[in-house]
Amino acid sequence: MNYRRLGMWGIKLSEVGFGSWLTLNDGDQARADALHRTAYEHGINFFDTANAYGGGDTETVVGRALSPFPRDTYVLATKLFWPVKNWPFPGANDRGLSRKHVFEQCHASLKKLGTDYLDLYQCHRFDAETPLIETCRAMHDLIVQGKVLYWGTSEWEARQLSEAADICDEHGWHRPASNQPLHNMLERHWEAEVFPACGQLGMGIVTFSPLAEGLLTGKYVDGLPPDSRAADEKLGQFIQPRRTPENEDRVRKLKELADGMGMPPSNLALAWCLQRPEITSVITGASRPEQVVENARASAVTLDEDVSDRINGILGD
Repeated sequence: MNYRRLGMWGIKLSEVGFGSWLTLNDGDQARADALHRTAYEHGINFFDTANAYGGGDTETVVGRALSPFPRDTYVLATKLFWPVKNWPFPGANDRGLSRKHVFEQCHASLKKLGTDYLDLYQCHRFDAETPLIETCRAMHDLIVQGKVLYWGTSEWEARQLSEAADICDEHGWHRPASNQPLHNMLERHWEAEVFPACGQLGMGIVTFSPLAEGLLTGKYVDGLPPDSRAADEKLGQFIQPRRTPENEDRVRKLKELADGMGMPPSNLALAWCLQRPEITSVITGASRPEQVVENARASAVTLDEDVSDRINGILGD
């Protein structure tokens, strides 16, 4: 496993991270333990979750899964913005990035994760209803209090990132250190503006869905296996819009290329993402330990110029 700095900052993350968005929402602690142990033993030190995953329960599962390992040996990230549970009478402050919600959810996440501090605390989305200066100050205060080491964002636009950095610089506050956008071979809309902005601001990029919810593994080229996540009506809701004829044709050609190179399509897709120097880590998910092992191996893959050109031809660059 190779490791990269989070933008200009000193902390180093494994090039392949492990997340818990859709695969660890069922409360299966034994499976979560096995997956996290496999990731840890194969050099993955970056673990990402969110307070809203699993209706608010996934953080507890992740915290227990990581508890056997020394706290200083891994980087733990979580996020806030969305309501955690749909209570019968949801509170008016049960979402967003107000100072109240930031502080309350940080303390709740620390408790559920069973830790004294978060390495990376991320704003899951931009909050247009809260003054940005309020969010920046709240995140800065959490860092000063020692509850958070770095703060970041997810799916923020370039202008929002720049404005946040300017506010922090003006007041001498801690800047956002990272951004977490969706990015893979088939979905590249953040490359044009957000990637350059992060580079200019010294922010690391930790991408999610680098395998397009499994589409880029090639396992759906001949239809949906009945036991796959995509075949599930609820869990498959994110992959179905991606299964266009154009994308399926691209995936089929990418699989043929990977097969000819003697590697899994997943390794090809992850290595392609990691070619970009702006990216610190790609956050992968898995439902079985062998998938974790396969994904971790992508860190050792180097794509030569010829392969990169062939990929670009398939993607239509």
